Amino acid sequence: MTEHHGTATDVPSAYLRDRRTPPPSREELRARIPGWGADLDPADRPSHPKLHYAPDSTGAHWDFPERQPEKWPRERSVEHAFVTPVFGTAQPPKGLSGAIRKFSYARYSEGRLGHWLLLILADRVDAWEHHLRSFLTLHPDNPITETGVRSEFTHHGLRSRLRHRRADRVHQLLDPVVVAGPWVAAAGGVVVGARRLLRAVRR
Repeated sequence: MTEHHGTATDVPSAYLRDRRTPPPSREELRARIPGWGADLDPADRPSHPKLHYAPDSTGAHWDFPERQPEKWPRERSVEHAFVTPVFGTAQPPKGLSGAIRKFSYARYSEGRLGHWLLLILADRVDAWEHHLRSFLTLHPDNPITETGVRSEFTHHGLRSRLRHRRADRVHQLLDPVVVAGPWVAAAGGVVVGARRLLRAVRR
């Protein structure tokens, strides 16, 4: 930056002690920045008609929409008096995961950390419920192909993980624990349970 002596006219006012540059006028900003101030006039705002209550322009033929019937008591946050008039029914809560979700909605507000932690736990439980249910079918889940383990060996997984610019290099050691850990723990539980069952039968 060139050093100025006397009156500093080109130095920004943020670097000067006493000088304050007056803000540019609307005309100057509009001439310098195309489209500046397009929404200054409320009449030019696209949302301006929505700011006025016009009951005849909505097209609604009801004062309150017809409520969708509940085939089962739907979970809702404690902040709301009732569920929305329309809601999804594709994934009804069931099993242990459904019980956790219902407890989360019935017990905690959406502003509480416990509400969201329980929902995350319910998602994990739901995933394992589906894993266990898949073993009762002819096409059980494959932890090698469906968790990306095989791609580590077929799609240059190790080389891509050793790149210097990767932001997740620090916690890569935790990836096998997070991905394979639950499967190993489940397999260990099955082995321990089978051994105890065999010992009980032999006795």
